[in-house]
Amino acid sequence: MRKTAISLGLFATFWANAQSIKTTIDLVNVKDDKVAVTMEFPNMKSGDIKFHFPKTVPGTYSVDDYGRFVEGIKFYDNKGRELTYTKVNDNTYSLKNAKALSKITYLVNDSFDDEMDNSKHKAVFSPSGTDIEEGKIYMINTHGFIGYIDNMQDVPYQLVVQKPAGFYGTTALVDQDKSDATDTFTLANYAKVTDSPLMYTKPDYITFNAGGMDLVLGVYSPTGKYKAADFKDNLEKMVLAQKKFLGDMNTNKKYAIMLYLSGGDGPQIKGFGALEHHESTSVVLPEMMPKEAIDKTITDVVSHEFFHTVNPLKTHSEEIHYFDYADPKMSQHLWMYEGGTEYFANLFQIQEGLINKDEFLHRINEKITNSKNYDDTMPFTVMSKNVLKDEYKDQYRNVYEKGALLTMCLDIELRKLSNGEMGYRDMIRKLSQRFGENKPFKDDKLIDELVTVTGYPQVKDFYNKYIAGNQPTPYIEYLNMVGVEAKKQDTPPLFWFIKDPNQTGYNDKNNTFVFDESSALSPFAKSVGFKITDEIVALDGKTIDIQKMQEFIGYTKTIKEGQDVTVTILRKNGGKTDKMDLKGKAILDKMTIETLQYKANPTPAEQKLQNQWLTGKK
Repeated sequence: MRKTAISLGLFATFWANAQSIKTTIDLVNVKDDKVAVTMEFPNMKSGDIKFHFPKTVPGTYSVDDYGRFVEGIKFYDNKGRELTYTKVNDNTYSLKNAKALSKITYLVNDSFDDEMDNSKHKAVFSPSGTDIEEGKIYMINTHGFIGYIDNMQDVPYQLVVQKPAGFYGTTALVDQDKSDATDTFTLANYAKVTDSPLMYTKPDYITFNAGGMDLVLGVYSPTGKYKAADFKDNLEKMVLAQKKFLGDMNTNKKYAIMLYLSGGDGPQIKGFGALEHHESTSVVLPEMMPKEAIDKTITDVVSHEFFHTVNPLKTHSEEIHYFDYADPKMSQHLWMYEGGTEYFANLFQIQEGLINKDEFLHRINEKITNSKNYDDTMPFTVMSKNVLKDEYKDQYRNVYEKGALLTMCLDIELRKLSNGEMGYRDMIRKLSQRFGENKPFKDDKLIDELVTVTGYPQVKDFYNKYIAGNQPTPYIEYLNMVGVEAKKQDTPPLFWFIKDPNQTGYNDKNNTFVFDESSALSPFAKSVGFKITDEIVALDGKTIDIQKMQEFIGYTKTIKEGQDVTVTILRKNGGKTDKMDLKGKAILDKMTIETLQYKANPTPAEQKLQNQWLTGKK
């Protein structure tokens, strides 16, 4: 019996592997920053096929065309002969009479090296990108390395990573071989492939259990400034608070965090943040950040990605469940997927004691201010559905501002309707119980489902006015219900290059200011022809020095309306970078801002609702 059982086990393993797509990523024989990938296929059922790399992937909401990083692609039959193909576009290849297709080989370039050049294509957001630095780091967001064949997305993949000696792969996946030279993983389908990033570096990781969940944190710090152990205490505190906040909504037994710190002589990148997955997140931050700032960002950003394990990773519409990587159809509900998740990332901190009530209100105030940089009358459902189109994509970042505020107002609305018995978190819990990872809802029926799970038809009125409608959300009116009022004050006239100076970034290689492409230009920047992709070298000959930043900012405060100003910039022009001066008359922004504050004498009803809102208690 023992012998028979073993034989059947071997046969089952052989059969599973024979029916899977074996994909090998070679991190050992890297040439010119290019990694070789080989995909071996089971018997093909269709003569005519299309092979794709993703146009976009879930969680990014941008057209990235990962196929543009692939070169030297070749298709082989089962006798080793090359098959002819037609390249349809950057991401798609068409083959006729391909029943004999056996293998595909190609080389992958990384996206990090291309990130600062926007002359041909918008940069890939760093946490969803790829990095290949031989002997140092391999950031493998699998959608940037592995493709798929139409109608074979549900075929299992066997992923084999040939790794350099002494390298460790941070991932939530379980290695199924004992070899020091390779890691082998079995993935149920292509969706699981794209859901499973890996980061290979010299070992710097920690593992621990928090709230019944096993965590692994892997860190790449190019100069060795930081170690994984530096972030353990803060991360553990954050995870325990999140698990308590979510309760039975979170069922994760493991979670992996890949923290990539950019700097040193590595590639110039600017897309700092994180990307969510069911059991992991890839995070990119600048190494020059102080530890306290990294800890705070981990709490704010990584917690946001972890909350995505509830929504939309496990509660979502058909557009996400049946995601079309080649021709994506977007959902209407970024207000919930991203806005609600961002709200959770802040709400849990006040409810679990990680921040105080004044800091929480300050964050809400910032979101209201930032939301004013976007079109407040554009229906969120329309923007969300069309976010990949040029006329809508610049509104995307408002999901983290107005999207979070919408869910805050809905939270307050629900608490007022239910006398504090139900809030936004309760609604999402009921929605997740009604649907789930394998049962999507219909995109245009979500609001009816929310009415069903809450029992309040007023939720539909709110949705039709402020989410699907074009009415600006009356934030102050809702905040008044929880004992918060707004005080208006004029700000001193301000000279800067974008509307919100807090969105300014720094390129430590060029000693320049850089800006996110979604940042709104200031009136002055528009008047002199400044482009959001330009880097600022100097202002009136005063160069940018990170060690003397206060002096630089102090000078900008001396600039008067109409004063002659010269801005020295770096501008990408095809394959080269031009240094040039932009000259014009200074224009100072004059703004009236609203500052939120708790009422000195709220009514008993307002105080009760405020307590329920800030504590989560009924």
